Amino acid sequence: MFPKYFIIGAFNAALAIALGAFGAHGLEEKISEHYLEVFETGVRYHMYSALGLMLISLMDKMVNGSPRAQIGGKLILAGTIIFSGSLYVLSLTGYSKLGMITPIGGLCMLIGWGFVIAGAIKNRTK
Repeated sequence: MFPKYFIIGAFNAALAIALGAFGAHGLEEKISEHYLEVFETGVRYHMYSALGLMLISLMDKMVNGSPRAQIGGKLILAGTIIFSGSLYVLSLTGYSKLGMITPIGGLCMLIGWGFVIAGAIKNRTK
């Protein structure tokens, strides 16, 4: 998992910063205040997940591999793509039906963190 997911996390952190700057400077007069907030929510959770992936990869390295943490990292990455991605597209297009898949991404992230917690608990007892 390390350094692959560390690199994926760092790339996503950089992408979240770029998208945040794009939202703040490129979208402020092009989309409504509501959709700007939706976009910013996507950026915020994108960054949280990016930093989380970096920390998970470090934890995985410290415990010499944790299958649960690896599954968790994959779920968090997938959840981020679904959650933040749907919010980005929703805010830029106004296509409100995309909001129906956003919770699926959130659920993937929550389940992913559950796997990470389980992996940390299991490896704590070693």
